[in-house]
Amino acid sequence: MALFYGAALCYADDPRGKMTLDVVLIGQAVFAERVLRGLMARGDAVLAVYCPPDGGAQPDPLKQLALESGIPCRQPPSYKPDAVRAEIATLKPDLLILAYVTKIVPLAVLTVPCHGSICFHPSLLPRHRGGSAINWALIRGDPETGISVFWPDAGIDTGPVLLQRKIPIDPDDSTGSLYYRRILPAGVDLVLESVALIEAGRAPRVMQDERLATYEPLCRDEHAALDWNQAAATVHDLIRGCDPQPGAHTLAGSSRLRLYESRRAGGDAAPGTILTLGGGEMVVAAGNGAVRLGRARVEGSREKRPAAEAAASLGLSVGDRLG
Repeated sequence: MALFYGAALCYADDPRGKMTLDVVLIGQAVFAERVLRGLMARGDAVLAVYCPPDGGAQPDPLKQLALESGIPCRQPPSYKPDAVRAEIATLKPDLLILAYVTKIVPLAVLTVPCHGSICFHPSLLPRHRGGSAINWALIRGDPETGISVFWPDAGIDTGPVLLQRKIPIDPDDSTGSLYYRRILPAGVDLVLESVALIEAGRAPRVMQDERLATYEPLCRDEHAALDWNQAAATVHDLIRGCDPQPGAHTLAGSSRLRLYESRRAGGDAAPGTILTLGGGEMVVAAGNGAVRLGRARVEGSREKRPAAEAAASLGLSVGDRLG
C-alpha cells in the first residue's frame, strides 16, 4: 500500500499520468555508463549524473556519455555536505539510482526523491556485504554468487531487497572475468528491471535475514599474502579472488611476486616449490596439489608478464621455493 502511495505523490499533479521517471544517477565506470544508456533508451528523464572527480587521463565513461548527451554532470568530492543534498533536492527527482558507488551517500540524500533510492550490489545479499563482495566470494570458494538491487538505508548494504539473481562461479573465474563476463551485463539489466517495477508500482521490499549476513573488509594487501602450506584449492581461490586487484603476492628471494591467471594443477613437492617453468607458465606446489600461474608481476613494476618470464627475471629456477 505504501508503495502505491509513493507513486501517487510523484504523479498526482502530472496531467500526463507519466509512466517514466525523473532520475538522478550516481555512479562511475562502464557499469554506470551502461545503466545511463539503458535509462535513456527507456525514455526516462535523467536530470543529472554524479560521478567521482577527474583522476585519470581519460574522463569517466559515465561523465563522457552524460556530456555527449547534454546531461549535467556533477563531481563532488563527497556527498555528505548539505549543499549536495540541497542541489539534488532542487532537481526534484522521482528516483535516485546508485550504480557502482564507492563513496558513502548519506541517508539525507537517499530520502530526497519521492520513490527513494535504489542501489546495485554484486552479491546475493545479505551474504558478502561490503566493497569487495566479488573478491570475497571467490576467496571463500563460493560455487555461486549473485546480484542484488536493494533500497539503501543508513547501514552498509543492509536495506530491503528489491530484486536478486543468482550467478554461477566457474572454477577458474577471477574477480575480473566474473565481473566483466557475467555480473556487469546482468547487473545493468537488473537495475533497469527494477526501475520498470518501480514505475509500475510493483517494486517489492524484502527485508534481509540478518542471520545469514556476512561482511568483509575491502580486499587489500594484508589479505592477499599467499601461504603455500594451505591446500592448493585455497591458494587457487586466493589468487583468483585477488585478480586483478590487489594481486596475491609471495616472496621470491629478496623480491615479491604478484600472481595472476591461476589454474589448479597436479604435483607433489614441498609447498612453494617451483615444479615447472615453460610455455610462459609457472607451476608451484601447495598443500595437496599445485597451481599453474599464467602471469606474474615483479613488485616495483607495472607490467604483468608471462609467469615463467617474470620468474626468470628474478633468477628463479625449477626446484626453488617461493614464500
